[in-house]
Amino acid sequence: MRGSHRWDVGTTQRRKGDHIRICLDEDVSSGVPTGLDEYILEYDALPEVNLEDVDIGCSVLGKGLTAPILIGAITGGTSAAGQVNENLAAAAERLSIGMCLGSQRAMLEDASAAATYDVRRRYPEMPLVLGNLGAVQLNYGVSADTIRTGLDLVDVDGLIFHLNPLQEAIQPEGDTRFEGLTDRMAEVIPQLGLPVLVKEVGAGISTRTARKLAELPLAGVEVAGVGGTSWTKVEAFRAPGTTRAAVGHQLASFGVTTAESIVACRKAMPDRIVVGSGGIRTGYQIAVALALGADAVALARPLLSPAVESAERVVEAIQELILSLKVVMFGCGCRTIEDLKKVRVSRRSLG
Repeated sequence: MRGSHRWDVGTTQRRKGDHIRICLDEDVSSGVPTGLDEYILEYDALPEVNLEDVDIGCSVLGKGLTAPILIGAITGGTSAAGQVNENLAAAAERLSIGMCLGSQRAMLEDASAAATYDVRRRYPEMPLVLGNLGAVQLNYGVSADTIRTGLDLVDVDGLIFHLNPLQEAIQPEGDTRFEGLTDRMAEVIPQLGLPVLVKEVGAGISTRTARKLAELPLAGVEVAGVGGTSWTKVEAFRAPGTTRAAVGHQLASFGVTTAESIVACRKAMPDRIVVGSGGIRTGYQIAVALALGADAVALARPLLSPAVESAERVVEAIQELILSLKVVMFGCGCRTIEDLKKVRVSRRSLG
């Protein structure tokens, strides 16, 4: 049986503030590699292409982006989050890349929080903006009508349902009724009238999960694999000295790596969008993710500190990634991302 709303209007906003503080001040990394650096892209010392002609443009959900980079879901719902999103959106518009909003649960609880997510109206030239909500909320009384109303307030091009069972299990206020959620998503997705993706939040998508998601009417997935931020660890820092905190730290590396998740999702969903994410920090890792089958990548935590400072700092951080990706493609003799997908990829030998 599905649950009902049990929201305390202030609780989610306080939690969002905690998440920003912890991600800025604490070591919340999973402590294990993404798996992307285990792969070698075949280098070409005679590339037969000019660096200035390398084109990293791509299309996601029919929207043209100048680079295969999305600003990943970070935050919303507090005044601090509003400024972070303002800077991220300004950078996304300036660079003509996509942006994913943080979880919009706070604005479903309190309509006044919508302003912290409503960046599209101030930066209308952003080519792609995706909304975000925890899928498990469907089992706690959130309806398709409620979701549509929330999405209309912030003018998005699609929705990401996030899956975060490990985080919810460690979170003191966590929602852990995941039974029947696949069927519930199958029921709700067609009613939303927008493309829908599903993502994990840092524990990855396994072959088993990818096969289940492939049965849903989804536009695609974002893998958010192990190798980046551990949300069990984030929640552990919110409850220091407790049993939940101890378990959260123990499970920081539990899940499927980013590289494994990309391969699993591309195999299960050959014709749908696969966004690689989870610990991606360099242009080389972006290139490997694309060569393994991702259509684009998303980054969140590496952009949080810059976003606290200014939009210019976010632009600088992303421009470094863009240049790095272009140089890697140049070194592989690739003029376009489609060329990159044809490059020979091999595993590094052990020892």
